[in-house]
Amino acid sequence: MYQVTDVKSYGSHRIAEAGLRLEAAAPMLLRYAMVVVMLWFGGLKFTAYEAQAIQGLVANSPFLGWLYGLFSVDGLSYLIGTIEIAAGVLIASRAFSAKLGAAGGLLACATFVVTLSFFFSTPGVSEMTAGGFPVISVLPGQFLLKDLALLAVSFWIFADGLKNWDA
Repeated sequence: MYQVTDVKSYGSHRIAEAGLRLEAAAPMLLRYAMVVVMLWFGGLKFTAYEAQAIQGLVANSPFLGWLYGLFSVDGLSYLIGTIEIAAGVLIASRAFSAKLGAAGGLLACATFVVTLSFFFSTPGVSEMTAGGFPVISVLPGQFLLKDLALLAVSFWIFADGLKNWDA
């Protein structure tokens, strides 16, 4: 006959077992969610809407703003989109090559480091009507802040590729 402590222990064991199964699925979920994000973000860069939407962010960037001297608004958006799509394809390639997956993770890291730099170079990130930093605006502040989580996932993808380099 079960005692209350036995039932509690049995239930905790099942919860822990479910946690282990979910944890085993998490790497694939993270990796392929990032593939979708990179392909979708990259694909949007080939639309006039997106090229115009990122112009203010890019123009104020010390890393990218100078490129408008070499490329049109659309041309630079296409270049950025191509880089993002390449990162997505490389991350997806982890299914058969850890080295390609690592390269995709590193490329994604670089894109998110650059976009996070917009946080410091783009006017309107701090919400001045609410007292300024650390209160950030919805656009562009909160929009850019999400890239911190995307950078962390990209870093994990890069590390996973390095860890399994010879596999």
